[in-house]
Amino acid sequence: MANDQYQVYGEITGPIVMIGFGSIGRGTLPLIERHFNFDKSRVVVIDPNDGNRAIVEERGFRFIQEAVTRKNYESLLTPLLTEGEGRGFCVNLSVDTGSLDLIRMCRELGVLYIDTVVEPWLGFYFDDSLTNADRTNYALRETVRKEKRKNPGGTTAVSCCGANPGMVSWFVKQALVDIANDTGLKYEEPAADDREGWAKLMKKVGVKGIHIAERDTQRTRDPKPMNVFWNTWSVEGFISEGMQPSELGWGTHEKWRPKNAKDHKKGPKCAIYLEQPGGNTRVRTWCPTPGAQYGFLVTHNESISIADYFTVVDKHDEVSYRPTVHYAYHPCNDAVLSMHELFGAAGHIQPVHHVLDEDELVDGIDELGVLLFGHEKNAYWYGSQLSLEETRRIAPYQNATGLQVTSAVLAGMVWALENPQAGIVEADEMDYKRCLDVQRQYLGPVKGYYTDWTPLKDRPGLFPEDLDEKDPWQFRNILVH
Repeated sequence: MANDQYQVYGEITGPIVMIGFGSIGRGTLPLIERHFNFDKSRVVVIDPNDGNRAIVEERGFRFIQEAVTRKNYESLLTPLLTEGEGRGFCVNLSVDTGSLDLIRMCRELGVLYIDTVVEPWLGFYFDDSLTNADRTNYALRETVRKEKRKNPGGTTAVSCCGANPGMVSWFVKQALVDIANDTGLKYEEPAADDREGWAKLMKKVGVKGIHIAERDTQRTRDPKPMNVFWNTWSVEGFISEGMQPSELGWGTHEKWRPKNAKDHKKGPKCAIYLEQPGGNTRVRTWCPTPGAQYGFLVTHNESISIADYFTVVDKHDEVSYRPTVHYAYHPCNDAVLSMHELFGAAGHIQPVHHVLDEDELVDGIDELGVLLFGHEKNAYWYGSQLSLEETRRIAPYQNATGLQVTSAVLAGMVWALENPQAGIVEADEMDYKRCLDVQRQYLGPVKGYYTDWTPLKDRPGLFPEDLDEKDPWQFRNILVH
């Protein structure tokens, strides 16, 4: 049940079923406890690994040690989600669980649903019978968007609502409003559900592109051993997306594209993918603490959803504006070493995977925000600068990276509870003010920074480069060739 010290956002009247109890599930459960009223006897956590079972059982909740699979998901989950009176809530925080099938089932049962990624069933990411186009997040997202078009409205299912994808979409809107205000633009803020209004505002502000620009400076007490993959969040999740093709929302201002770039044949065609893995693709970007830095151009749902959401279509159904959008991720140093080791061994995945918990880390922050660039004030980063130290103080069982994700799950759950008949939604389609209002208490300093940095700045000029000197914000200048 909710804790007296914390704000209670509502009551979950039916069962709560959490699928997956790794680093994110472990951090989310105490936040659910703090902020919702619910029947303790109808909380169930399901995970094939029982390493964290004690955390569940000491709270008086049920733990089922089992994998949720394509074969058993209906028979396993239906009785749990429909037990007793009230509306249940399915919180899917697992890898290798088919999000689309779970969304369909939950909506048929009238059960609220949330996840942090469009996750396929086990085997998808490394299936060499699929084409690279089939293995993209664009293709995975399209399966959910197609379901939304086919069955609009109905019980709310929140798709892709962690830190990123998720929270960063709310940051984009706040950053856009900040820039509009700071440049003295005359405008009226669009309503939460006015996609077209938001897209027109971004065009009017003159944003050419957006980096989801992140720097994780959390440091370990001991050095990383060889042949082990360390990360501050799911290793399986990071390896999976790192081995998918690099993907980005493709903007209307771009004059050049990489030779190995490919288009999609179906859907909104708002993104391209590169015939190379995201975990081995680097871009130039900027965060407040380090300044200029390299990031991995790893595929993420928000790279596609944000580009799609902020697309302006003219009266002839032609795209007149779209920003370039992509992730630019510098993970913690141990994860960089781990990824380097993996690709150095021709993609051979290390046998030991380990998520660094708060006790193994000594200090650092996860600086996660959005860099909106190409407008009148050049570039603006807006985001969370959450430290490990603050995380330890305000929430159990997680590091700074984890809390940015789990607090977004909390915000998404609050929004779903308050909007139970919104159908299938992504973070871009939710009320950013309400979601950030819930989440901000767990994000540390949330600030905006203007910068004069561009990808052409401070290059040593010792070697010939194929650059576009006229437009600093061309992807040609951002991609590390």
